[in-house]
Amino acid sequence: MDHAAHNVSGQVWGQRPNSISQAFDGVCKAAGIEGLTSHDLRHEATSRLFEKGLNPMQVAAIAGHKTLQMLKRYTHLNSRRRIWWGGWDGTSIVYNCHEGGRSGDSLRELRRNAIAGNMMTMIPILKTALGDLYQADCLDMMSAIEPETVDLAFADPPFNLGKQYTSKINDAKANHEYLEWCHAWLDGMVRALKPGGSLFLWNLPKWNLPLGAFLSERLTFRHWIAVDIKYSLPIAGRLYPSHYSLLYFVKGEKPSIFHPDRLPVPCCRHCGGELPDYGGYKSKMNPKGVNLSDVWSDIPPVRHNKYKKREANGLSLKLMDRIVTIASDPGSVVLDPFGGSGTTYVAAELSGRRWIGSELDCSAIIQRFEVIESDRDHLAQIHANKNTLFKSTDLEKRRKSGLPLSKNYRVSEIVGACTCVEPDQTQPDLFSAS
Repeated sequence: MDHAAHNVSGQVWGQRPNSISQAFDGVCKAAGIEGLTSHDLRHEATSRLFEKGLNPMQVAAIAGHKTLQMLKRYTHLNSRRRIWWGGWDGTSIVYNCHEGGRSGDSLRELRRNAIAGNMMTMIPILKTALGDLYQADCLDMMSAIEPETVDLAFADPPFNLGKQYTSKINDAKANHEYLEWCHAWLDGMVRALKPGGSLFLWNLPKWNLPLGAFLSERLTFRHWIAVDIKYSLPIAGRLYPSHYSLLYFVKGEKPSIFHPDRLPVPCCRHCGGELPDYGGYKSKMNPKGVNLSDVWSDIPPVRHNKYKKREANGLSLKLMDRIVTIASDPGSVVLDPFGGSGTTYVAAELSGRRWIGSELDCSAIIQRFEVIESDRDHLAQIHANKNTLFKSTDLEKRRKSGLPLSKNYRVSEIVGACTCVEPDQTQPDLFSAS
């Protein structure tokens, strides 16, 4: 500060606001250049910064753009980078607009250039050590992904229930329009999957029935998983809707990656005693837990403010951790075209998976990644309570309850059966008497 000017209230550069523009106009006139403005240089410089490999955050800091939309307006990539790769039916459509382009380029190289050009034009709104998030339509994003590069694809699309979203999408399409739209992005996911890759589709049973039939013509069906979560009030004349459908398909005959978690024995929330009676089979049970079935009754709805990341419904981190664990390894690529609150991306990021995704309004996801440490703590609690025969909290409850010991379980602490009386869990107890 010793060399700083003593008077800091005056002009910094000692120039009038229009001095640079006048000087630029004078240079252009002397050089015989017509129609070029200093503003054009900003457009050109922004584009060249991207081509040098700078990410959007770096370019925005240099160029001074405050929003992704403004940054996109100032980005004009050259024709070589605008080669387009498309083809929802799995065929390739490549346009090489580069003047004097090499005639010997292989189709795969052209695809790679096309993908790089499209993704560069889109610009990720969030880039982490492992993932890229695009504020874009899912069809545009997936059209830029090279075929057979994704290990796990998951989708939780809008359910066409007429809900209001911050992205202002139409969530009340005619049934045939909704299914046609779903077919388009499902084809994109199938194209992106590697051989042996897995696809999980989360939706209401009403929609997963026809969508499952559509996928069965392209992939191998593995499971219809029922996730026990009550999502509406009782409907007169019908059974009470109490589960979401999670479809599991694989590209090819069998999955390349499949290692499901094991679950702890279900126990009484009062005394910690096990609820199922395993009789004489206790000694044969795996000390890492019970086999995972196709009915999941341990996934909690996201309602508590501690875990709810946006006003609209969000997916449980426990659910996405389970799916990511089943069908991917650290370093695998996970695709989710409907980012929502970002649960898939958080589960992938914290477990060392690479990920790519899109959402029309990414604000909730960006905010979530800014405080991702809370999710890290939550995930640690989830991991502590899986792949073990009994949760530590249940063992502690048993110890305090003084339950009879059983030496048949292959665990470090012996347990007893539940002797508590559970409250009535029939349907009316879920709602107020009024």
